[in-house]
Amino acid sequence: MFQTRFHGRGGQGVVTAAELLSVAAFRAGRHAQAFPSFGSERTGAPVVSYCRIDDRPIRSREPVVVPDALIIQDTTLLQQTDVFAGLADDGYIVINSTRDVPELGIGEMLAGRDPARVITVPATRIAMQHLGRPLPNLVLLGAFAALTGLVGLVDVQAAAGERFQGAVLEGNCAAARQAYDVVKAHVGEGVGDAMAAVSAGAPVFDRKDADA
Repeated sequence: MFQTRFHGRGGQGVVTAAELLSVAAFRAGRHAQAFPSFGSERTGAPVVSYCRIDDRPIRSREPVVVPDALIIQDTTLLQQTDVFAGLADDGYIVINSTRDVPELGIGEMLAGRDPARVITVPATRIAMQHLGRPLPNLVLLGAFAALTGLVGLVDVQAAAGERFQGAVLEGNCAAARQAYDVVKAHVGEGVGDAMAAVSAGAPVFDRKDADA
């Protein structure tokens, strides 16, 4: 079973991100489960959501305490909550930020981890370019797909098609594609399926390409 935990704030589409990842996994032929955990139901409050993916039916219903991957949609949470709690030693981390990982001041939190499995993606910036709104969730799913190989970009875009339509769908798909392409350019074709075998991971996201 591959377990992903999402951290963000109300209004950033954290719950939707987990749901769309589960739909993408389902479309890829796997079993999936997604559900949220609200600290407070108001815009701006910390929100956590979870997604489990497996090749067999999933019976577990408790929160994900030992995730294989983290998707962090708001960097203000890095210093306020223990977002890295329980992360598997070989886990993946995708962070929404215009800064490189060393600039985030989280070196101690990542001590002993493979830096190749930690990427930052300017997801809010990309979302603004394509949607005109600061909604980074589909962008981060595109980056996640490229980094882990767990789902394909086509699955992410198809999942978006079940939630959105028209210009919003087109913008989200384009935003996910941009993040996917930039990360994939560094990952290459050798990542494989994160559920089948944990690979050597991807190089740290190149900021010059991200801002292009």
